[in-house]
Amino acid sequence: MDVIKIAAFSDGETGGNPAGVVIAGTLPSRTQMQAAAAEVGFSETAFAAPDGDSWTVRYFSPESEVPFCGHATIALGAALAMQEGDGVFHLNLKQASITVEGRRNGALITAALQSPPTSSAPADEGLAQEALQLFGYDADGLDPRIAPAIINAGAAHLLLALKSRAHLSAMEYDLANGRVFMNSNNLVTVALVFAQTDQLFHVRNPFASGGVYEDPATGAAAAALAGYLRSIGWPHDSVIDIIQGEDMGARSVLKVEIPGEPGSSIRVSGTARIM
Repeated sequence: MDVIKIAAFSDGETGGNPAGVVIAGTLPSRTQMQAAAAEVGFSETAFAAPDGDSWTVRYFSPESEVPFCGHATIALGAALAMQEGDGVFHLNLKQASITVEGRRNGALITAALQSPPTSSAPADEGLAQEALQLFGYDADGLDPRIAPAIINAGAAHLLLALKSRAHLSAMEYDLANGRVFMNSNNLVTVALVFAQTDQLFHVRNPFASGGVYEDPATGAAAAALAGYLRSIGWPHDSVIDIIQGEDMGARSVLKVEIPGEPGSSIRVSGTARIM
């Protein structure tokens, strides 16, 4: 199976979140896709096959299938631009239909996805407390402007907003306990965020549900965060920038554009580099 390796949401020619991309005439079996994702070892691998004028896509982490993955979608957009030429590609996921755009720009490729619709709900107090204990935080360290929430833009994440960048940098947890916590609560990741300004966020995304300690860039969670900020009336002025992966030595940059209509699709864009 031919796997293209692409780092999505790169900081120019460095950083970004590595993803595998497989473009085939027909999708391999579920067993084959899971085995290939485990062998590649990246947080996600995207598998795509043509379906008329669109593409059928599925995403696998090393341990499980996930309903939607933003950085692997950006990587897929880059791979399709290389194979098919610049354009906007229609993708049929298991639970939604979206688009990804890919444009070649020298050694880098710019790509942008339109997320599935967004939704959010306040996090149960017990769930939030369990998460705080997992990461060694306490409620006093939370930013009161952004309450804990379950956020969704194609996949569910628990959002915890922290008061300080130092708290974010100090994040650590036990992977096995994190896996149990996320899987038992149907969470793909926990999004830990710090608002440096109204439009600049620093983010870390533990991804224990997929057997990955942390993702250096998470487009699905970025879209979900933007949808939640929109729902609470955050002064985002239609766009936020997200810096992720700095504490891992893999700085990643995500631009997130936020239309006004509640629940509508979020545009998440960045650059991709071939590995």
